[in-house]
This record gives sequence, C-alpha cells and structure tokens, in this order.
Amino acid sequence: MLGPVILAASRSDRMRRLVSAAPVTKPVVDRFIPGETVDEIVPIIRDLTDQGLELTMDVVGEDITNPAQAEAARDAYLELIDRLGPLGLGTRAEMSVKLSMFGQALDGGHELALKNVRPVVEAAAEIGTTVTLDAEDHTTLDSMFAIHEELRKDVPQTGCVIQSYLFRTEADARRLADSGSRVRLVKGAYKEPAEVAYQQRHEIDKAYVRILRTLMEGEGYPMIGSHDPRLISIAQELARTAGRKLDEYEFQMLYGIRGDEHLRLAAEGHRMRVYTAYGTDWYGYFMRRLAEKPANLRFFARSVIGRG
Repeated sequence: MLGPVILAASRSDRMRRLVSAAPVTKPVVDRFIPGETVDEIVPIIRDLTDQGLELTMDVVGEDITNPAQAEAARDAYLELIDRLGPLGLGTRAEMSVKLSMFGQALDGGHELALKNVRPVVEAAAEIGTTVTLDAEDHTTLDSMFAIHEELRKDVPQTGCVIQSYLFRTEADARRLADSGSRVRLVKGAYKEPAEVAYQQRHEIDKAYVRILRTLMEGEGYPMIGSHDPRLISIAQELARTAGRKLDEYEFQMLYGIRGDEHLRLAAEGHRMRVYTAYGTDWYGYFMRRLAEKPANLRFFARSVIGRG
C-alpha cells in the first residue's frame, strides 16, 4: 500500500525539499493546482463557470505554527472574497477552509480558529456565497463540528465535510441530516488507525453508500465528493429514490481529475462543483492527491521518467 507511505512523506521536511526541487514537479503540480495567486486563479474561475461548472475554492496551506500565520490565512480568504464579489457568481463559487490553517492546532486553537474563520464566513455570506469546513484527521473533528454548529447560528448555510472511512461518521451523518446542513461526503485522505477507521477499500465504499443514503433521505443538502463512477451512479439512484430534484444535491470532484466527467454531469443538468486549490504552499495538498489514487501517482511517475 503506497498511500500511507506517501502520506508520511507529506509530513517530511526532507521530502518536501526534494520534491519541490525536482524540475518535473511544477508541471505536474499545475495539473492539480492551477495558480498561486488570486490574479492567476480568477481567469480559471471564469473559464470553469463559463462551461457550466461550479467551484469551491481552497487556499492551500496547513503548517501553521503561530497566530500571525493563521491571520494571514484568514486575510488570504478575505482577499479571495473581495475578488469574487464583483464576478456576481453567488454560490457558483464558494470556498472550502481547513481549520488547521486558522490556528486550530495552536494553544487555544479552538477559540482562535473560530475567531479567524468567522469573518471569512460572514464576508462570504455578504456576497451571496458560502463556506464549507473541510474535515482533517479524526483528532480535530470534535472541534470542527463545534465550530460548524456555532457558525450556523448566524450563517446557517455553512457546510462541513464528513469522511466515510471513520467509524463515527454514520452517527455524524444522522445528526447533520436532521439539522438540514450542507454536507460533503468523501472517503477520507488521512492515515487513520484501525481503532477509528476502516482500512479496507470495500468497507469504506460500503460505509460511503450507507452514509449517502442517510444524507439523501434527510433534510440537508448532500454534496457527493467522489470520482468513483460506481459511487456516482449509486448516488444518482439514491437521489431518485429519495425524490430529490437535480438542484437538491450536487457532485464535487477535484480540479485536474476526470475533467470530461465534470462536463458530462453538468450537461445532464447536475450541479457539478470543482474543488479548485491555489496558493504557494501546495506540498501537503499535492502529496495527498498522489496518496488518494494510484492513477495520480502513475501520472507523476510517467512525468518524471518522460523528462529524464
């Protein structure tokens, strides 16, 4: 299993330096992360929305070691919101945030993350869009869900992410479905111990279907985060069975992966949202994309071999 090895490498400063210095890295990273600045990403936003797609924007970066860096992350999202406002896209361009970027792991991190993310959520609401709180490793989730609940008191459309590989997620899904929240369901991309998470792919997939059924039959807005054709087909059937209209759920996929499928789903009338990351601190995000899917690693390896 290469996934755990790659995830371990994502936390290695030595591997970060080696990968970052490799001449082949930048062209491959560009497949998944199409820009480093707001100026570079705005044309991407325009292009994707012109094709009938929607977006959720992620300013990459997770290694926050002091409050000043957390405030800088907050300000980067506020800058993005300032640029999104005049585009008039509303919820067609929303944002995803990792609370680790807002200081969650620092001393007093729960309060600090809430303090820093609140102005981002409120500013997004002012331009007619919203924010989704990404799920990270299992030790952070109680804090994330508590912040999500607090933010929804004033901005009820604030979303969150749940991960099918965690044992706790079926209970989380029932609670969130009853509360009418926006919920993105993914398989999960962090190395988790067997005490808290399924380890086998077939177990994760079966849990995904069970959880998705709960979300489809609930009162919230399900967001299907998957590139798996079988799960996408199952999601469509679950939506039909639950009597959901096409605008009562959506699909989400990563920028740079299965682009033809993005367009196919949009052409069929589905809401199709592209998770689009940008920024200079791309290493952790890039390594998780390699760990999630063997095809991504093969793509990287072919690029290295092809460039000698």
